[in-house]
Amino acid sequence: MDLETVLGTVAGVLTTAAFVPQVVKTWRTRSARDISGVMFAAFSIGVALWIVYGVLVRSAPVVVANSVTLLLALAVLGMKARFR
Repeated sequence: MDLETVLGTVAGVLTTAAFVPQVVKTWRTRSARDISGVMFAAFSIGVALWIVYGVLVRSAPVVVANSVTLLLALAVLGMKARFR
């Protein structure tokens, strides 16, 4: 594995893992009151665009990490809507 792939993979794992505590906390407390829906919506659109970019440049770390991140961000948005 080349250095660029290693760096991309590590960066993707770290940034994706950063969302897990928010998802878990929101699920456990059944509260998303303090979460900005607008921020998560904009973030989700940005992450979706990163996925498209990753596909265009054929970067598996970018596609995989951002796909998981998008699922986590959409989970938070879904919980925000559900737990109103």
